[in-house]
Amino acid sequence: MAVIIDPFEARLLPSDAVRIGLIVPVSGVLGLVGPCAINCATLAADELNARGGVLGRPVELVLVDGGRPARVVAAEVSDLVATGTVEAVAGTHASDVRVEVVAAIAGRVPFVYAPPYEGGGHAPGVYFLGETPGRQLAPGIDRLAGARRARRWYLLGNDYVWPRLVGAAARRRLRALGATVAGEAYVGYGQAAGWLDRVAESRPDAILLTLIGSDLMAFNRAYAAAGLGAARLCGALEEHGLLGIGGDGTGELYTSMGYFRDLRTDASLDFAERYAARFGADAPMLNAHGHGCYEAVAMLAALSARAGTLAVPALDAVADGTTITSARGELTLLDRQVRQRVHLGRADGLGFFLEKPFH
Repeated sequence: MAVIIDPFEARLLPSDAVRIGLIVPVSGVLGLVGPCAINCATLAADELNARGGVLGRPVELVLVDGGRPARVVAAEVSDLVATGTVEAVAGTHASDVRVEVVAAIAGRVPFVYAPPYEGGGHAPGVYFLGETPGRQLAPGIDRLAGARRARRWYLLGNDYVWPRLVGAAARRRLRALGATVAGEAYVGYGQAAGWLDRVAESRPDAILLTLIGSDLMAFNRAYAAAGLGAARLCGALEEHGLLGIGGDGTGELYTSMGYFRDLRTDASLDFAERYAARFGADAPMLNAHGHGCYEAVAMLAALSARAGTLAVPALDAVADGTTITSARGELTLLDRQVRQRVHLGRADGLGFFLEKPFH
């Protein structure tokens, strides 16, 4: 079984294992992501260890709370790298944390980043598994602006790099479709529900929500309680978030993700069986953000197996074409990122009805 240790213990207890710094939020607005993400990373490490580990050494995970301020997280990761405590980094967390971590580690160790992100940001040793705005949200925008004839849009997100750059991409897309942005705001954590009246006053046909975690849940709960009727397209809503909202029966709440728990594919069903066998029937619900940590740990192993080392220059040299299999199927790096289909999900009670995959 994989070992998960905290940074303080890791510094005190040397190990012959390959230690991976696992950055996931266990506090803050994204804290609900943590339990499933830790489980999925653990499952990946378990499976690697059963096959001999990474480079012939067992894998251990060093847990770093990615829910704290970005510079605090980056300083801790930088120290773990500088002291040789970790030899690689993987995680799912907000993009502002990623930007600081990438700068802090400065290509000294590889870093696989799992969730949807804003695009760009290429640096030595950094590999992206999530969707960029054009792949993730453009199909949903096109669908609502077309079939739903949503002409007036409001863009509401948290105030950091991912929502702002997604908003910029959305404005360009909506302009090309002849739609209008009736309002746009990026708000601090904990402030989202307070914007309900201003959003409603703009009389939107649709709202693009790039809020995250508890802010996304709070806004959607308030929106439903107010009985408002615009379609809502979310960039970060997954199964835990829908459960936190209390479900949705309006038929107007959408999200777009590369993975959903209810994907009816052999790869997805097999992954769910392995997850349940390892953690039990009452384990934290599978979701895209958590599952991404399985992929991130698996991709680090695949890269090192191909290069025969964890040294960043060697990994970058062989990155293109490196492939893993996850619940999404086969994922292959090209230009150090993955291009996979996404699925448009419509909330239906406490689950998602998957309307259509997009390549």
